[in-house]
Amino acid sequence: MFLVMGTTGKVGGATARHLLAQGKKVRALVRNREKAAGWADQGVELVDGDWNDSAAIERALKGVEGAYVMLPPVWAPSPDYKEAKGVIANYVEALTKAAPPRVVALSSMGANRTSGHGVIMALSLLEQGFRNLTSPVAFVRAGGFFENFLYGLHVAQGGTLPAFYNPTNRKSTMVATNDIGAEVATLLTGPAWSGQRIVELGSMVSADEVAEQLGEVLNLDVKAFAIPRAGWAEALEQFGIPKGHTGSAEEMYEAVNAGWMDLGAEGTEYIAGTTSAREVFETAQNAAKT
Repeated sequence: MFLVMGTTGKVGGATARHLLAQGKKVRALVRNREKAAGWADQGVELVDGDWNDSAAIERALKGVEGAYVMLPPVWAPSPDYKEAKGVIANYVEALTKAAPPRVVALSSMGANRTSGHGVIMALSLLEQGFRNLTSPVAFVRAGGFFENFLYGLHVAQGGTLPAFYNPTNRKSTMVATNDIGAEVATLLTGPAWSGQRIVELGSMVSADEVAEQLGEVLNLDVKAFAIPRAGWAEALEQFGIPKGHTGSAEEMYEAVNAGWMDLGAEGTEYIAGTTSAREVFETAQNAAKT
């Protein structure tokens, strides 16, 4: 039995699917059983609770062979990152009381740094908070998600894909969430390890390459367009971040463009992504037709 947090999200869902495909039993901590009914239909054991309840996390951990944990994404965090700190404290308390044989935690490229990278600060805090756990821990430092470009299926009909990456021909680490789920499942079920591991996951890809692959799916000539720095706040607001609270997301993209999230941080392992942006676009497009 393996505990998977965030099964209703992209990475947690991909992890659960890969574990189930291996014939493994999966347990999920859920706030809304109705929303998770599809998982129950596939044999996933549902435990009521969420990451704000350390006792519920502890109950969900009982008897598992391994656990996948993640932080809920907060694109407009408080200045002191109290949202992440609260969840991390709950995890540490539960993982200390019911220490599983192994833990895999979703982190991010750039989490080795402790400032200047915006929303990724939450994942730096996660890695720091887990340092003293007795369970073996693997941090999966994923690249930027290809799924974050899915807006392109709608906005690129005119042949342009707006992006925060500048210059658009500069490569940075990107990955599909399906590849993250596959690697997490492999870590949970593969050979045991001791201590802590850090796995960098993804491939070096440019916004120009993403735009080209989007164009192949749309049967259009699509070019990436670097959103001018002065327009970032307005663009991020259009993605749903409240006005006046875009600073952490802006700082993250500045760090990406500065090369802070390139592969090769000291003490890390590397796993290349195998799913292309094209495949991510195709899957989403096909799903929209059904």
